[in-house]
Amino acid sequence: MSFMDRPGERAPFARDLFDGLRDWLATDGALWLHLSKTLIAAFLAMGLAMRLELPQPRIAMTTTFVLMQPFSGMVLAKSVYRFAGTLLGMVAALVLGAICVQQAELYAIGLTIWVATCTALAVRYRQYRWYGWALAGYTAALIGAPLVTAPGQLLLATLTRGAEVMLGIVCSGLVSALLLPRHASAKLTATLAQREAAFRMLTGEILRGRLKRSARERHYAGLVADIVGFEATRRLAAYENPALRPQRMLLSQLNSAFMNACARLHALDQSFKRLRADMACPALAACLSEFADLLDSTDCDRHALMHFRTSVSSRLPDASPIDIVTCAELLERLISDMDRIARLRAALSAGHRDDMPLAHYVAKTDGFVVATTFARTAMVMAAVAAFWIATAWPSGGFALIGATLACGLSSASARPARFVAEMAVGTAGAMIIGYIFLCRVYPAIDGFPLLCAMLSPPLALGTFIAMRRPTAGYGVGFCVFFCLLAAPDNVIVYDPATLLNNGIAILVSMLVTSAACAILVPPHTPWLVGKTLAALRAQAALACEGPLASLSERFHSGTHDLMSQLLALSAQSSRGHRRALAWMLVTLEVGQAMIDLRTLKAALDVDGIPPPIRLTWASSVALMLRDVAMLFRMPSSASLRRAINSVVRSIFAAEALVECAKASSVDGGEWMRDLRRILACLHLIRGALIDSDAPFGASR
Repeated sequence: MSFMDRPGERAPFARDLFDGLRDWLATDGALWLHLSKTLIAAFLAMGLAMRLELPQPRIAMTTTFVLMQPFSGMVLAKSVYRFAGTLLGMVAALVLGAICVQQAELYAIGLTIWVATCTALAVRYRQYRWYGWALAGYTAALIGAPLVTAPGQLLLATLTRGAEVMLGIVCSGLVSALLLPRHASAKLTATLAQREAAFRMLTGEILRGRLKRSARERHYAGLVADIVGFEATRRLAAYENPALRPQRMLLSQLNSAFMNACARLHALDQSFKRLRADMACPALAACLSEFADLLDSTDCDRHALMHFRTSVSSRLPDASPIDIVTCAELLERLISDMDRIARLRAALSAGHRDDMPLAHYVAKTDGFVVATTFARTAMVMAAVAAFWIATAWPSGGFALIGATLACGLSSASARPARFVAEMAVGTAGAMIIGYIFLCRVYPAIDGFPLLCAMLSPPLALGTFIAMRRPTAGYGVGFCVFFCLLAAPDNVIVYDPATLLNNGIAILVSMLVTSAACAILVPPHTPWLVGKTLAALRAQAALACEGPLASLSERFHSGTHDLMSQLLALSAQSSRGHRRALAWMLVTLEVGQAMIDLRTLKAALDVDGIPPPIRLTWASSVALMLRDVAMLFRMPSSASLRRAINSVVRSIFAAEALVECAKASSVDGGEWMRDLRRILACLHLIRGALIDSDAPFGASR
């Protein structure tokens, strides 16, 4: 009997083989699968374009390299926006060609304005909407720049270019969806479980006081990335899995609940840290420690959480100071948020369709960032176009195309100068390899299978480099411009001089773009970063002044989105990174407390309170909201003092309400409970403003 025929040994061997294959597919196998699918889609698009006798199969081939992503939802999303962007770019090319007939100067001005506008809108509308706007810009340049002096060929070129792009879109979508598809919805499910477990572990470590300040900041920065990444994945999953669309409200509410829980955890951590030594409360410390132990246990379910929540108030002495009561109130709210997360997770796992409103995720980009992107792109395009027209450069059209591609593809990068420089290096490599293929490889090839076999090594290498974040610019530059410069057409023109001239034109335009991105107000300029930071601080003012309807969702999503931009602009552990994180944390702390305070105040019935006390309470809260909003808009020592004084006056007014209620016949049940919550919110805001670790310290 052979080894494979032994019944007792067959199962363990097959199981080990299966486990090893599954682990490989989850790690290195996923990379090789994506690489193989990208090449298959590229060669399928090229082959069909040749069979259909389209003039430039290289465009269809280039489309697949730009579109292919590890998950099918990503490809479908990019395909939708690429389709829309291509149509918009085609219309723009036709309109510009019709208006500026054989007028290169007017055409250059019109194309400059169009590309700069599209690039600015790409920065304004990020994620895959960014891709649609960027494509609308450089599609017009790809079509119109080579034919500015030949308007009679513009319509035919527009139609054929659109057909080539659409063919690449179809091939990418089919290969991604049918050939061993990987679904973002599966990643979404795994992310939910991992994020919940990691948050519980982080909560336990913070409540036990085991994390230093730097470690806590790193964890909070990671939470920001998780929130923004989850929102992007949620939108992708809706493209590939129609079953998730009815549950999009559950998923959006789940992300909103997680943002609330993160803010509560930070506020609880800060409030407990601010307790003075003479306010040490063994009961509160024991309560926090017991809750941390509960999170680590296997019995931590919704029933256990809510049972613990109802027992928090009874564990504290009746005459506890307000700061201790504030900590207890924050702990109860944190438990409520975690219970909400568990409830939504259970509904999602059961496949329920919830009728709750959609939690809108607000993506914000500061207007100054958009304006500087427009100005920088316009200057680059104008300089390249002016040089082309002044010198009658035969390859000037390719220089304009290269500048358009560089500006569009780098607009989503936090370091566009570096990204474009990496693309230039990749383009130089594409010129060298393309020269070798044009002179030595293509003349010796007979047949489509051999052509694919010879193109596979360089394209696979470029795709592999593009898949790694530190070297993505090199790979993108190589793959895109190897296809544009040296990929085969139906009728190959063996003219190395044209390839080198066009390649040099693209290379020069990229170097000009890189220099402009490094000199002309780059995204990491302190002045521009300060504008984004001011937009982040303004979120606290939104919490003070915005309409209460959906205010919590708009506040949290806008704050986290702006913070993700700031974290991308600064190196980890740098001074700017720590400063931005400090402002985000205090904005979340004060903003959430303001939203809670305004919600409680709106529901508080003060008709039984004497008019003078009622008027004092209303005016003090209104003044506090105004002064705190002004502090975050224009932080200074004077505005900080005014805000602290306003908060203290509101605390006195709230305490007067409590004393008046005790002396009158006002029912003290839930009404007094709401007043205690309002006082807890006010003390939390006051503690955040006077905290020595808060960024207000520089203003003080």
